[in-house]
Amino acid sequence: MTKADVIAEIADKTGIDKAEVTNTLETFFSVVKDSLAEGENIYVRGFGSFINKKRAKKVARNISQNTAMVIDEHFIPSFKPAKVFVEQVKTSDKAKVTAE
Repeated sequence: MTKADVIAEIADKTGIDKAEVTNTLETFFSVVKDSLAEGENIYVRGFGSFINKKRAKKVARNISQNTAMVIDEHFIPSFKPAKVFVEQVKTSDKAKVTAE
């Protein structure tokens, strides 16, 4: 499912114009990105959490040049689904079909 599909489905289910849904969705994505960039996590009850995960400093190897390089400590964005969300996906019929 693409972003356009999500926008179309929200517009169909709510009766809101696609342009307004697009604007709202883009604003939501912007808020999530800006908040994570500022170090703030976002918690949506019943859906999940958008969090920053800390990656430790490590030494990586470039095999082709046979050199070592240091990758500094950094943060990456991550999504952790809520238990309710995970259970809904686990018990759905579609998830069982694609897993086989």
